[in-house]
Amino acid sequence: MNPDDAQILTINGGSSSIKFALFKADGSLQRILEGAIERIGLPEAALRVKASNQADSFSQPVSASDHSEAVSTLMDWLQEYCEEGALAAVGHRIVHGGSNYSSPRRITADMIEELHRLSPFAPEHLPEEILLIEAIQRRFSDLPQVACFDTAFHHELPRVARVLPIPRRYEAQGVRRYGFHGLSYAFLMQELARLDGTKAAEGRVILSHLGNGASLAAVHRGRSVDTSMGFTPTAGLPMSTRSGDLDPGLMWYLARTEGLDAKHFNEMVNFQSGLLGMSETSSDMRDLLEIESQDVRAAEAVALFCYQVKKWVGAFAAALGGLDTLVFSGGIGEHSPVIRKRICDGLGFLGIELDDTCNAENASLISPDTSRVAVRVIPTNEEQMIAELVSRVLNLS
Repeated sequence: MNPDDAQILTINGGSSSIKFALFKADGSLQRILEGAIERIGLPEAALRVKASNQADSFSQPVSASDHSEAVSTLMDWLQEYCEEGALAAVGHRIVHGGSNYSSPRRITADMIEELHRLSPFAPEHLPEEILLIEAIQRRFSDLPQVACFDTAFHHELPRVARVLPIPRRYEAQGVRRYGFHGLSYAFLMQELARLDGTKAAEGRVILSHLGNGASLAAVHRGRSVDTSMGFTPTAGLPMSTRSGDLDPGLMWYLARTEGLDAKHFNEMVNFQSGLLGMSETSSDMRDLLEIESQDVRAAEAVALFCYQVKKWVGAFAAALGGLDTLVFSGGIGEHSPVIRKRICDGLGFLGIELDDTCNAENASLISPDTSRVAVRVIPTNEEQMIAELVSRVLNLS
């Protein structure tokens, strides 16, 4: 294999999709293509590829009754697309690393066993992610695979932000605040340093990843000091279908009044709540903004989302002892000027101001030069971050 032709595959497995990207394993880590197998488990499953060479882009139906068949389909296509021996490594986004994994690691049999043990921590994610690892291992037994943990960015949270106020015996079982979106946050901090310099990245920063999943992180001297998600990604902000924080007594109330058991409560707070539950219409912020003037349910869902983000910004500014930079990212954070404006309105006392023209244009810097706080829009790139971590772990560039 010519080292110049070596390639890194990144995998991000979800409950109904497998997203992937292919990078040249050189110093620039140029993205060759990105794509996904979507609607896994449904008759309408499809393989979609968008390549830098437009002739290689396509979308076609595939058979993907489950994740095993989906990854087999992906491997079949990659074997046809990539030159023999060109694939140098695979990097996986692993949602949960538990208490032990604080950095990316090459995947071993012992790690797979540990991930199986951790599966109850993230039952909607880890089983499928392990399945992907094992399926690739069976097909390419000598291909190095690297686990990149979404919890790693928050691994060293201060104890006061990490510990949960429940009986101490549970902490010994690994029950704590973990936080998520860590690969996104690591990339955003890297980009902030590139755009504004090391001094800005070392300052008091609030990162907001606002998409289907949404969270905020307070960062000081480049380290996470608090984050809105907790033991699971359900905590914190209301999201597309997740509730965010709730009174724990609600579960006991619904158990008594409706006979709701733990399994169905979990399904409700993860898949039937948030923007979808509030609006009774859509989990997509774009849809809700279109109809909010005619539908009070949509208007209330949007208002609640913005209000909760605003509250977390204020709380994290207090935790940081002030604020130097606020970053918006994720699908909503990057593309919705109206949501950014509603969040920032009323936060002038923290030094947050917006330049309305720059905000409307989704500019990189959306605060005026006179603002005490720099407000930025930075597109996140978890796949790029995974490829960089794989390259570092395996010394590929």
